[in-house]
Amino acid sequence: MRIISRLPLIVQSDRTMLLEVDNPLYEEARDALSSFAELLKSPEHMHTYQITALSLWNAEAAGLTADAILDALTRYSQYPVPEVVTEFIRDQANRYGRLILRTAPDGHGLWLTGDATALTEVGHSKGVQPFLAEPLHPGFRVAPEHRGLLKQALAKQGWPVDDAAGYERGEPLTLHLATLLPDGRPFALRSYQREAVQAFWGDGRVDRGHGVVVLPCGAGKTMVGLGVMERAQTHTLILTTSTAALHQWQRELLDKTTLTPDDVGEYSATLKHIRPVTLTTYQILTHQRQGQFVHFEALDRHPWGLIIYDEVHLLPAPMFRLTASLQARRRLGLTATLIREDGRADDVFALIGPKRFDMPWKTLESAGWIATAQCREIRVALPSALREAYAVAEDVDRVRIAAENPVKMTVVETLVKAHQDDLVLIIGQYVSQLEALARHLNAPLITGKTPTKERERLYDEFRHGRVPVLIVSKVGNFAIDLPDANVAIQISGAFGSRQEEAQRLGRILRPKSDGRTATFYTIVSEDTKEQLFAQKRQLFLCEQGYRYEIAHADATGAPRDHLAPVIPFRVKSV
Repeated sequence: MRIISRLPLIVQSDRTMLLEVDNPLYEEARDALSSFAELLKSPEHMHTYQITALSLWNAEAAGLTADAILDALTRYSQYPVPEVVTEFIRDQANRYGRLILRTAPDGHGLWLTGDATALTEVGHSKGVQPFLAEPLHPGFRVAPEHRGLLKQALAKQGWPVDDAAGYERGEPLTLHLATLLPDGRPFALRSYQREAVQAFWGDGRVDRGHGVVVLPCGAGKTMVGLGVMERAQTHTLILTTSTAALHQWQRELLDKTTLTPDDVGEYSATLKHIRPVTLTTYQILTHQRQGQFVHFEALDRHPWGLIIYDEVHLLPAPMFRLTASLQARRRLGLTATLIREDGRADDVFALIGPKRFDMPWKTLESAGWIATAQCREIRVALPSALREAYAVAEDVDRVRIAAENPVKMTVVETLVKAHQDDLVLIIGQYVSQLEALARHLNAPLITGKTPTKERERLYDEFRHGRVPVLIVSKVGNFAIDLPDANVAIQISGAFGSRQEEAQRLGRILRPKSDGRTATFYTIVSEDTKEQLFAQKRQLFLCEQGYRYEIAHADATGAPRDHLAPVIPFRVKSV
């Protein structure tokens, strides 16, 4: 029997929670907290979490009750949970579903109904009133075109609505998942992918059909999308982040479903084919001409029954406005993280839907569904000349000076030599820096200006090992299928962005055919803004359960400690 001398959690009255890392119950408590709280800080020994209204609404929508949340806090907390926290949890968790949006009883428009107290409050709210029509006891009639705008306004007022108004069926489409892949191997959804599909559809409610599935890159979010499509049996519009991602979805649809090339259309800058399943990009949909979203209007006329938002956490701001008008279609959001750097997570909740399914990265790693990963930061000293320039520069210039520290090139070269038997992906922010590195390493480079055909050729060469080192700009953040890439080196980036960290780590998390471990390096300039940004980045890695290791190099790029036999920089865990 395991004896625990001290429980790992302290719950404070301001709804922050301190979780002790060096405790035998740390991992259990972390996994419990991640389902209803947000990680704020992650220094070495004590992590800080925050319970928010949105985190509780998502927990409630995913099936976690207030009692279950309080049971978890009581189980791991050293001290009694403050009464004010208990009350907040019960209040916010119970707010989800107290207002319900239904089809009006007389068939004319929609009906906002539910709890009388909540209806009275929102009926007097200036932010909500513009979207309410005449009273319809108990509640209000709502014009169908105001469905999304009302849901946004209610969420901002603290009253998340349960949208039970149903959906247009869309044009029927017969579609089944394949049982055999083109190479003859059997195919079926993994158990957790089936669970995610079921969580999206719920218990069979005809009005269930909106929400977000959160799974790490490499865990097969696309397969969840295919499973939802099989259940929907309707014409489907799939929104992606890039043409490369569009083509990746296209390959998966043709390989793993009964769809034929005639069923699948591409609506891009070069092709405008609308088919029963049509793939496009966010950039195309948000393109305006004389103030009109011309491509959106062309696509909106088609009788879609399902819309899939790939990488929904990257939804551009204009897409929220457009999505508000798409509430009569079923909507599935797929993402590796619900973090939005612009603070619009509540709009994702209101317009795409609440979180329906989430699974910790480390759970999938331990089951072998994604690769085991090591995360390492290498801090590089600035040369003395650059140190002086950095000291007198403006903040915006300091960021670039630190990012383009030339010593990083030496460190990258050392890492590439140490991983000469691996497939190495180098990712950066600044094209001039990447061009110099490509010349130095004699390695190919992909940027936003690389033609689509050339990009896909280089990705294919990399997949098959004919190009062992590939350098990519920000275009490498999103939806690239590189299953055997097992080393990523991040040389520069939006270092404060947890969503970018999720994408870049995800590039190497697909299980390796030979079982190899994945290694994710980030190179930052020591004692600069980059190092401060790294503290934000650690939040994401710690949220997912990864240990974060730090090594150091001097101003020549040489390790400060002794060389390790395989990894050239001796590291320490934090």
